[in-house]
Amino acid sequence: MHCLQKRYRDHLTGEEEENLFSMDEGREATVRKTHIGGKKRPNPLFTTMSVAPADDEPGETYHAEKVLANGDFYTGQWLDNYAHGQGKYLWTDGCMYVGEWQKGKTAGKGKFSWPSGATYEGDFKNGFMDGKGTYTGSFGETYRGSWVMNLRYGQGSKSFVNGDHYEGEWRRGLQDGQGRYQWKNGNRYIGQWRNGMIHGSGTMIWNNGNRYDGSWEEGLPKGNGTFRWADGSFYVGVWSKETKDQCGTYYPAGSSGGHVDWDPQEVFAVDLNDCKVCPVETISIFPSQMMLNWPGMEGEFTNKPPIYKSGSEENVRPRRSSDVRDSNVSRGSNCDNNLDELGGSVARRFRVQPTKKQGITIAKGHKNYELMLNLQLGIRHSVGRPAPTTSLDLKTSAFDPREKVWTKFPPEGSKYTPPHQSSDFKWKDYCPVVFRTLRKLFKVDPADYMISLCGNDALRELSSPGKSGSFFYLTNDDRYMIKTMKKAEVKVLLRMLPAYYNHVRAFENTLVTKFFGLHCVKLTGPTQKKVRFVIMGNLFCSQYSIHRRFDLKGSSLGRSTDKPAAEIDATTTLKDLDLNYIFRLQKVWFQEFCRQVDRDCDFLEQERIMDYSLLVGLHFREASYNDPLATPDRSSGVGTPTGYGDPDNDKTPRVSKGELDRLLSDPNRWASIRLGINMPAWAEKTVRKTDEAQLVGEPTGDLYDVILFFGIIDILQDYNISKKLEHAYKSFQYDPTSISAVDPKQYSRRFRAFIFRIFVEDT
Repeated sequence: MHCLQKRYRDHLTGEEEENLFSMDEGREATVRKTHIGGKKRPNPLFTTMSVAPADDEPGETYHAEKVLANGDFYTGQWLDNYAHGQGKYLWTDGCMYVGEWQKGKTAGKGKFSWPSGATYEGDFKNGFMDGKGTYTGSFGETYRGSWVMNLRYGQGSKSFVNGDHYEGEWRRGLQDGQGRYQWKNGNRYIGQWRNGMIHGSGTMIWNNGNRYDGSWEEGLPKGNGTFRWADGSFYVGVWSKETKDQCGTYYPAGSSGGHVDWDPQEVFAVDLNDCKVCPVETISIFPSQMMLNWPGMEGEFTNKPPIYKSGSEENVRPRRSSDVRDSNVSRGSNCDNNLDELGGSVARRFRVQPTKKQGITIAKGHKNYELMLNLQLGIRHSVGRPAPTTSLDLKTSAFDPREKVWTKFPPEGSKYTPPHQSSDFKWKDYCPVVFRTLRKLFKVDPADYMISLCGNDALRELSSPGKSGSFFYLTNDDRYMIKTMKKAEVKVLLRMLPAYYNHVRAFENTLVTKFFGLHCVKLTGPTQKKVRFVIMGNLFCSQYSIHRRFDLKGSSLGRSTDKPAAEIDATTTLKDLDLNYIFRLQKVWFQEFCRQVDRDCDFLEQERIMDYSLLVGLHFREASYNDPLATPDRSSGVGTPTGYGDPDNDKTPRVSKGELDRLLSDPNRWASIRLGINMPAWAEKTVRKTDEAQLVGEPTGDLYDVILFFGIIDILQDYNISKKLEHAYKSFQYDPTSISAVDPKQYSRRFRAFIFRIFVEDT
């Protein structure tokens, strides 16, 4: 006991140590308690270290000192068996937190110290380093700036041990965005970063006055750029570490030819040797990963996931189950029958209806079996065909709609194609260089791409075509979706392809659909049938089950599912009037979401595109609702599932509750989050008033911990003559603002207004 006290006192200042009352060996510790009024009755709590008068009036805060069951020590303000207010917590491994607490979790201003000597001082939220704060490493490196859930995120500056300094934007714990890096030797870089590396447009200035202005890729000059000497001479060209791809022109200053013999490869071999970016040090363990051992809650992490409560009280604030009193289920527990009966409210769990993979496997005998073989043969030929390495800066000719390659596939094979069991067909690649570069831009590995689309596993055809008449096919691993297209849609995609390419290249976090290839199969014979199709990314390819999916446009006419309530399951795509949630995003992610929606809508408006949707998928970590899943209240949307399914019947790949908790506490997991992918959020239940048509319901205060997936889809419908006629015809019958077919500018304005009502900042 004295050893623990000595270790604790070693962390205290002289003034704090004077305030710590003495303890004698063999005597039970006492608790100092200050409050106004209240009846006292002795009642031992949990160890001989702390005996506190209990049975007080609810809501009283008092000062307590406690040795917890595992040897940790806490001193500070106490409320209802939890730290609440100012307090200090010392772990047995030497870590210590001093600062504000809220119902058992670090929240507010505080300081966390590691045994190595590293410290973090700043804002905490729900157990995480979150807000403004300063981290000082054990060797003296310092970061000052914004944090989101333990990761550097937003504006911040970093001073490295070796004297280097970075100031600028951070995302997911690494330099990302616009930033300035100053080396100790005087060299400096000003420009764009991605994932901790120089990437994008930027300027490198050496201490001898030389400089490079241009494009960078993964820390090296790549693409168009200009190298200038201090004497005024310069070199303009296309840069690459591969000598064969390097080309350019040298322009001397005046009549001197001082650098005629200079080799551009010297920049890679010599000049950049003194411009190594220091790696960002890793934090050994985050405060949110530290175990807290409150009475009856032994072994809980500081960011323990909640049990969600549902109620019908009116005019209540959102009930976040971050209140650790709401549950004493240990982390990773899979107990489905646990009920938390606090204050008369019961947290219930319902099982999710078993979900199976969507679609019908295209096996031999299926009417589209030969078409599938043709697709796979053609894609294998296109992707596997040798092609020169291309820069991301494409020539205008690459986007020419006439830039296409026809290939014949006779059954017996040819010089360029293998023999096959299908009928004779022709294969067309549209703008092959552009789509090959898009796949590179989207970091798609060619081998993995071919295995997904052309491996031994068959494609799956969705059971019913879309409203447009297109058919959809999924790869067996769910990574890619193939959609058949009308000729008009192909024309739209080819027309907007240059702008699309520039948009997705400029904005890594764009929400618009990712296109990987545009092809056509022409069958031989009397029909000469042509099947055009595009290959896209599948937004819902994830290890998490998608429990609810919504297709949202911001219009109301015909925007509800026509399925009976009993037939709605996890594969049903619901619509605007079925939506019964608003989504609360963290401040940094909400701001990024708003900026990107604006950029994407501006792009689509400029390309005269309308009728697009925001496709949203929800994975409920835990949830509860009062109405059975089979009979949802259709006036306020559909029922809410839980994250627990029948492991024997659920065919969808999923992770257990314990695994999911560990994933979400793992900082590496947070580093993989992207806008629209694996995004943690709160979904707040809403209810529509039955006496009026409401596009967005009224918030109820019931919150669910969800993981969101979302993206903008169906971006190939332009405002053509048929859509103009549809708008004119329906405007006579219905409110013009309620129909989908409207001018792109009006559509964009209405879409944004709706999306920004259902996605809000988490305050």
